[in-house]
Amino acid sequence: MQTFVDPSPENFAHFKSLDRDTPILMLNQLLFKAVAAYPEGHMLADKPMSGAEAYALYGETSGPIFQRVGGTIVWRGHFQGVVIGPNDEKWDTVFIARYPNAHAFLEMVTDPDYQLAVVNRQAAVQTSRLIRFAEHKSTGDVFSG
Repeated sequence: MQTFVDPSPENFAHFKSLDRDTPILMLNQLLFKAVAAYPEGHMLADKPMSGAEAYALYGETSGPIFQRVGGTIVWRGHFQGVVIGPNDEKWDTVFIARYPNAHAFLEMVTDPDYQLAVVNRQAAVQTSRLIRFAEHKSTGDVFSG
């Protein structure tokens, strides 16, 4: 299985090329490792914990930065099964984070304290998807473009 934990340089460059001044929504799909894998020499490398526990630690340590830049979780769900799509993709958790703009997201990921916190995410996640969306002006109870 090909895994995705951090953005590729190409994907991150594309993210930065998009409009930075409007609100963005980030769909997060996460599959955790059974056992978190910290880099050798990290203070938690010898402390056994699950990927879910390491991700919870990531949430605790990155949460204040996420909130400071104006991020909010607008939806969270528990994966139950694929209706359309590859049957081999399963997720432990899925959520949508909203940022006031791309500048806020970039401020978060470049914050020195976030850089220390993200090692918990990297230790926790087997594979993930992080997909950027623009907000759509129309809402309602019908499907539309």
